[in-house]
Amino acid sequence: MDEATQITRSELTSTHVTHRRSAYVIALCCVAAIGGFLFGFDSGVINGTVDALAKAFRTDAAGTGFAVASVLLGCAVGAFGAGRMADAFGRRPTMLVNAILFLVTAVATGAANSAGFFVAARITAGVAIGGASVLAPMYIAEVAPAHMRGRLASLQQMAIVVGLFSAFLSNAILARVAGGAGAIFWFGVPTWRWMFWMEAGPAAAFLLGSITIPESPRYLVFVGKHERARKVFARIGGDADRLVRQVEHSLEAERRPRLSDLIMPGTNRIAPVLWVGMGLAAFQQFVGINIIFYFGEILWKAVGATEQWALRINVLTGLVNILATIPAIMLVDRIGRKPLLLLGSIGMTVTLTAMAVVFATAGAGPDGKPVLTHMAAVAGLTAADLYIVAFAVSWGPVMWVLLGEMFPNEIRGAALAISGGTNWVANFTVTVSFLPLLKSFGLTGAYALYAIAAAISLPFVWLAVRETKGKTLEQMTDIPIRDSG
Repeated sequence: MDEATQITRSELTSTHVTHRRSAYVIALCCVAAIGGFLFGFDSGVINGTVDALAKAFRTDAAGTGFAVASVLLGCAVGAFGAGRMADAFGRRPTMLVNAILFLVTAVATGAANSAGFFVAARITAGVAIGGASVLAPMYIAEVAPAHMRGRLASLQQMAIVVGLFSAFLSNAILARVAGGAGAIFWFGVPTWRWMFWMEAGPAAAFLLGSITIPESPRYLVFVGKHERARKVFARIGGDADRLVRQVEHSLEAERRPRLSDLIMPGTNRIAPVLWVGMGLAAFQQFVGINIIFYFGEILWKAVGATEQWALRINVLTGLVNILATIPAIMLVDRIGRKPLLLLGSIGMTVTLTAMAVVFATAGAGPDGKPVLTHMAAVAGLTAADLYIVAFAVSWGPVMWVLLGEMFPNEIRGAALAISGGTNWVANFTVTVSFLPLLKSFGLTGAYALYAIAAAISLPFVWLAVRETKGKTLEQMTDIPIRDSG
């Protein structure tokens, strides 16, 4: 065999190994991203059930709004608790617990016989959603190679939007076949219950997937299981010994992270990187994106659409969300995180302002509800879809990418817990305030406030956010966190 043939075979073998390792990493990230799918499905399924829930439990506008928003209370707890549990017991065991919560609450929510039981089940479901919002970006960031980490971390957002779309589509199909969300369907059970039970299948898949994946190699190094960490690093690619040494060096001390690690050494000030993470998490919600996803049916009914048309518009917005996330995955490792955020802030400011202007032109119907002309309705739907595009190619995926990678190894779990909790508290605040805002100031006032938040996010990103494209997680250590002694 000549030398040229040996070189060719060696290159082919190397290419095959690289592709096999990449496929393995992608498979691990896809399992983690199922949590994102459930996050999206569980968040969106409520959309098509709001009126049916109000009738079933005889709740007023405030009670119905709380029933919708109650899940977010659990989300804040879940995001905070999952980060702490992941540091204490590992990423994989925490994901297993999370998967069990998704499965149990999917069944319990649909079986609720009272508003109190429903709210309790939704709050518990929120714990699972909040946990998924932290665990998926954490796990993906810790197993993905630096050169493809942005794209793989964006799988979390893609899974979320696919979950949202699946919930919208499932709701629309069930409502159409049964004749409405409140109509009696299979086995004499109201349709809205089946809407919630549809989540049980993917929840079971997440549980099975979580059993098969390995623990994060960076967590294994942290707890002293270096040999197991080398085996995982070897399977996902790279120099396993070098990566283990880098992780050891970045950790600085062999002890579990504490919330006190988030305080700057020698001061009582929170580390600046955490303030940036909390700011990103809050702004992602203050622009009002989830109002369209949680209250889409109510929103479009408010401007004259029937229930069936409102559900179809939900499906359309969900599809737009998916399609717009694809460019984000393609661009996040090419042009970087910060440019995408800046473009998104500009796009959302413009489109939210356009929506506020459109709704300001609405006339009043006989029941007092706003009514748009055909042209205004088309303009409003177009502005809403462009707003979703602006969000989906920027703040939707990029915020989660940054939170998964911007914190040093030694504080990642604790910092993600705080930032994730901030995201859900902001989400709850925006969601629970929407119906009162709608009643007091109308759609114009509500969307004007979201436009202002989008405008403020622009200088925040410009001044505070640092680019992380192409850096390893061990390079996120240039901001001092605590004394190393």
